[in-house]
Order: sequence, then structure tokens, then C-alpha cells
Amino acid sequence: MIGFTAYTGRMFLNLCSFIGELAIFCIRVFTNTLTPPFFMRAFFSSVVQIGWLSLPVVGITSFFTGGALALQIYAGGARFNAEEVVPSIVAIGMVRELGPVLGGLMVAARVASSIAAEIGTMKVTEQIDALSTLSTDPIKYLVVPRLVAAFLTVPLLVGIGDSIGILGGYVVGVTRLEFNNTIYLINSINYLELWDILSGLVKGAAFGCIIALMGCFFGMRCEKGARGVGQATKSAVVSASVLILAANYFLTEAFFSS
Repeated sequence: MIGFTAYTGRMFLNLCSFIGELAIFCIRVFTNTLTPPFFMRAFFSSVVQIGWLSLPVVGITSFFTGGALALQIYAGGARFNAEEVVPSIVAIGMVRELGPVLGGLMVAARVASSIAAEIGTMKVTEQIDALSTLSTDPIKYLVVPRLVAAFLTVPLLVGIGDSIGILGGYVVGVTRLEFNNTIYLINSINYLELWDILSGLVKGAAFGCIIALMGCFFGMRCEKGARGVGQATKSAVVSASVLILAANYFLTEAFFSS
């Protein structure tokens, strides 16, 4: 019993310590985001790595998700003679939930792991210490460009993914479910509201911040050795994925609870 109590207390203290470290790290990052100097070359490189190179995987995921969603909604709607709701529900489901969440998770799997591995390797090989020696703040040089790039590019990826997902539903609806193509497009557009689209983009921006922060945080606190880099990479992806799902719930509650 004493051993269990000691273990529980130790885990609780470790959790509090982790939350404190993360809070201090986030404060440092957001403070440095608003003050010069700005490393534009690192920023544009991060835009390419996070945004452009993530587009294929987000697009493919969104297309097949939209197609599968159309099939599932049609199968369910057929039980109630409500097959005509397929276009509208596919569109609303993609822009509100599936587009942002699946896009964020795919980017997290690709980008958070890459950032954590890159920065973790730099820490293991003492390159971060070298930056400090050269009077370059590692937060400003390594973290801020990636955070700003993710904040700006992930919503764009979400918007493109939404369009491709709706296209996937359209292709399946017209070719497999025998919808009229004009009616399908009209029903998709008529039931979408501007806030549906904007809420997904806001979620994308929040998810981008989460992805960049988790990747950089675990990379900066990476322990020495290959094992430490692997652990940092795994922790970054798991933490980013869990926080994306949690943030999605709270943002959905805030946007649509009324």
C-alpha cells in the first residue's frame, strides 16, 4: 500500500512538473514570437516542410474519407428513405469535423515527429548549445519559425482537404450512388454556412500551433542518445494527437453548443 501511494504521488509530481515545463515553454515561445529578430529563411523553409510537402498525404486522406463518408451516409439514410441528405451531410461533416481533425492528425504524424527528431538530434549533438554560444536564441531560431509556419499553413491544408473530401463524396455519389451531378453540387452548397467553413479553419490554426509546440517541446527536452531521440519523437506524435482530439471537442463545444 505504501509503495502504491509513493508511486501515485511520484507520478502526480511528475505530471505537475511536466505541465509547468510546458507552460513556461509556451510563454517563452509566444513572447519571442512578437519580438525581433525574425528568421525569414527558416520560416519559409518551415512553410515548405510543413505545408507544401504535407499536401499529398492530406489530399489523399481527405478524398477517400469523403468517399467513404458518402457510402456510409447513403447506407444509413436508405433505412429511413433519406438518401438525399448525403451531399449536405458529407459537406458539413468534412468542413466541421473530419477535414480539420484528420488533416491535423496526418500533419501531426508527419510534422511533429520530424520536428522532434530534428531538434532532438540537434540537442544530442550539442548544436543547440552552439547556437546559444553564438548569441542566437534557440527558441527564436528553431521554434518560432515552425510555430508561425504551422499556424498559417495548417488552415490552408484543412481548406484544401475539405474541398478534396467533398470532391471524393461527389465522385462516389455520382459514379456509385447514381446521384445527379448538378443536384449533388447544389445540395452540397445550399446547406453549407460560412461559419461551418470558418470554424474548421480556426480549428486548423489551433491544431497547427499544437503540432509545432509539441514537436519543438519534446525535441528541446530530448535526452542524450538515439533512444532519447526516439522517445522524443514518439512523445511528440502521441501528445499532439491527443491534444488535437481534446482541443477539437472543446472548440466544437464553444462553436456549436448553442
